[in-house]
Amino acid sequence: MTLRPVREDDLPVLEAFLVEPELAGPFQWFGWADPARFRRRWAEDGMLTPDGGHLTVAAGGAPVGFVAWHKTGVTRAAYYWNMGIQLLPDVRGRGIGTEAQRLLVRYLFAHTTAPRVEADTDIANLAEQRALEKLGFTREGVLRSAAFRDGHWRDLVRYAILRDDPPA
Repeated sequence: MTLRPVREDDLPVLEAFLVEPELAGPFQWFGWADPARFRRRWAEDGMLTPDGGHLTVAAGGAPVGFVAWHKTGVTRAAYYWNMGIQLLPDVRGRGIGTEAQRLLVRYLFAHTTAPRVEADTDIANLAEQRALEKLGFTREGVLRSAAFRDGHWRDLVRYAILRDDPPA
């Protein structure tokens, strides 16, 4: 399993998550979205900017999903990252997502000055919560009614890891 910059031939996998509910899975389907948005971003900036980006998660050289992050915070000097992951159904539950997130956290701490990386997940997504805890993330709290999905407001759980936390 590796992370790499998104290539043009990876775009169909990323686009499928926007138009195929069964690929997105029960916690990531928020309705159909513009399938060309990834292609436009890729053409504009390779999906890598100072404010965030996407990397392909590849297994055996083939794209099986992506990790993404974006800058958040209150000032230019005080920012941190919020990250997420999306994997194809046939590779979920095999540790690929945990390792991909580990590599992303290491990358962000190695190449930026951000003091923390956070991740939010649906309160019912126990597999993702276990993966984050395995990586050394601390559960910080519940964000009530923070995401609208499938006709209902959903609670999210916020996790974070600090640059100085012991590595997992």
